[in-house]
Amino acid sequence: MQIGRFKVRKLMREMNLISKQPGSHAYKKATVERPDIPNVLDREFSVASPNKVWCGDITYIWAEGRWHYLAVVIDLYARRVVGWAFSVKPDAELVIKALDMAYEQRGGPQNVLFHSDQGSQYGSRSFRQRLWRYRFTQSMSRRGNCHDNAPMERLFRSLKTEWIPMVGYMSVSVRPSHLPSPARPVHGVHLNLGGHQF
Repeated sequence: MQIGRFKVRKLMREMNLISKQPGSHAYKKATVERPDIPNVLDREFSVASPNKVWCGDITYIWAEGRWHYLAVVIDLYARRVVGWAFSVKPDAELVIKALDMAYEQRGGPQNVLFHSDQGSQYGSRSFRQRLWRYRFTQSMSRRGNCHDNAPMERLFRSLKTEWIPMVGYMSVSVRPSHLPSPARPVHGVHLNLGGHQF
């Protein structure tokens, strides 16, 4: 079925729907690379089976009058959220907690390729030691190239444009008992923010 933008506009008006578009974002271009952590994934986002490639990233959410940080790990095979962590500090401990949750949820797999951007949290000694302990291989996007971690960018774009109110939340409630299930879709982060569950 084909439908034009004027018909869509009319239908949206009748149903009192408002389009919500994200603002533009300028990514910094940097020239320094991490030669010790190459881009092994190289945008090969199609994966043949679970627990072969995981991606991770951090985003920020305004709640209780301050910024909070959400670290998420997804399995690229089915774009499922397998781990997450929430904190007021965007430090290495945050991404380690998200990785630990994913590792436990998935039964301790080995030989997983873990891909992220070049955030300092992912390049920290403590995070790299945790990857070594789990027998994971690390991959990092090229500096300043958001398309190298496109699945995570897509998840956070959807989260912020479709779920999180533009003004943020008055309260935050993270419930540890609500762990992500491998059967839930990528939007299914079991996170309760201001009464909204993802």
